[in-house]
Amino acid sequence: MRLLAAVALTAASSWAIAQPFPGSPPARPATIEVTGQAKVSKTPDRVYIDIGVTTQAQRSEAAAQQNAARLSAVLAAVKKAAASGTQLTTTEYSISPNYNYPRNGRTPSIVGYTASNVVEVRLDDLGSVGRVIDAATQAGSNNVQDIRFTLRNEDAARAEALREAALRARQDADALAGALGLKIVRVLSVSEQSPAVFPIYRQFRPAAVEMAAAAPATPVEGGTMDINATVTLMVEVSPAKR
Repeated sequence: MRLLAAVALTAASSWAIAQPFPGSPPARPATIEVTGQAKVSKTPDRVYIDIGVTTQAQRSEAAAQQNAARLSAVLAAVKKAAASGTQLTTTEYSISPNYNYPRNGRTPSIVGYTASNVVEVRLDDLGSVGRVIDAATQAGSNNVQDIRFTLRNEDAARAEALREAALRARQDADALAGALGLKIVRVLSVSEQSPAVFPIYRQFRPAAVEMAAAAPATPVEGGTMDINATVTLMVEVSPAKR
């Protein structure tokens, strides 16, 4: 964890915190402003994998039927390889024509159709990631896309980062006030930059599929996620009693 501090002292002279003359505007309180930063590292405990099937045929119906059959086999293999609680969600489905573009500039003609169906697989057992990918590709998946590692409880990670940043900011304010012979009267304002939890992306390399039959499950490492938070405090200070 690192801490950056910015200090702003207003009304530095003694008269700024004294009682104002009658009829004059109230004196501005002396303030200290500090900015605390914190970083919390977490190990991902959830992963999303986009697994799909792409098929081609001369007719759209044939492309769709072939795609449905292959995807059914893929999903059955995924469910068998995955742990309980796995969630499957269709994220993409399309059937589009394939065109032949003549060199003479004439009107392009349809020569076939491509059907694509992508299912998002959510796993909470990160140890099964490689096994699920291998099962899907061996069952006929030819379109494994993003692998995204994240957290099941992102709110808890954000709260922890904010709490650490706020504590650092307050500790720094106390240290500055003490060093200057002041005491903190109250907190005037608090602002924070909401920490964002960004998924860790991993690319799937098809070359690993060729080795899957003769090797253990495809290794996929999630690494760690860093959640950064920033909290800025402005506190009112007054001379400490001696």
